Amino acid sequence: MSAPALPEGVLSLHALPAGHHDGPWDHIVTPPGLKERLLAQSVLTLLHGRRLATLAGLPHGLIVLAGPPGTGKTTLARGLAQEAALAVAAEGATTFLEIDPHAFPSELLGESQRAVSHLLRDTIPELAMRRPHMIVLIDEVEAFAVARSAASLATNPVDVHRATDAALAGIDAIAAGLPRVLFVTTTNFLAGVDEAFLSRADLVVTFDLPDAGTIRRIVRHSLHELAARWPSLAKLAEDEDLHAQVAERCAGWDGRRVRKLVLTALAQRIEVARDPGLLTPDDLLAAAGS
Repeated sequence: MSAPALPEGVLSLHALPAGHHDGPWDHIVTPPGLKERLLAQSVLTLLHGRRLATLAGLPHGLIVLAGPPGTGKTTLARGLAQEAALAVAAEGATTFLEIDPHAFPSELLGESQRAVSHLLRDTIPELAMRRPHMIVLIDEVEAFAVARSAASLATNPVDVHRATDAALAGIDAIAAGLPRVLFVTTTNFLAGVDEAFLSRADLVVTFDLPDAGTIRRIVRHSLHELAARWPSLAKLAEDEDLHAQVAERCAGWDGRRVRKLVLTALAQRIEVARDPGLLTPDDLLAAAGS
């Protein structure tokens, strides 16, 4: 029997917390205090959104994670959903919805507006009724809430304006009527996101490429994960001088590329590919220099 079709524009739909969502939160290395800030903002919305909705500065339950590709925004967002669901589990389960923003742009005048309106005014409210809390992830939100000031005359600006207008109106309506819905959005191009959308955000976090200290932490974490499977690598995982040398060679890399460094190192020599426990510092340094 086939699984039921997902609503238009929905990539995935889950109930949280769930065991298969464990992991991403711990895998992303962030500046001290950032994860706690994200989690606190999420829990505040999920637990107290209804009371906060009466404040003059209406909270919108909207978090924006911005930064270059490969900095872990989407992975962190998925991990945040699981951690927030765990934190509020005593009050009930959380619906986690992932949206495909690229499902909405259309060459047909008015079609994008219709699709966005249907998602925010019908689909999300209907799904939000199933459980006490809901978290909605919109990846690459610049395709969902296009900056109207930068809309090109060559790409049907009327429909772009209408679709972004629909997104803003829908988020306003959800903030007022369903204050326990949290939107977590990501963007690689903050300037491409509509200014009015950003002004509604309760929290905007900008990610930079990892500095040397962060790269060292990523390398150390990756090697510890490897050592858990091949214990002979425990010494490499604790070699701080080696981590510093690797980090120096990886300056300017994004976090995803740093994570893949260990995989690249394992493929430097056929002997290591056959037995990863033979990995050496030279293999890591060679991979960092490639």
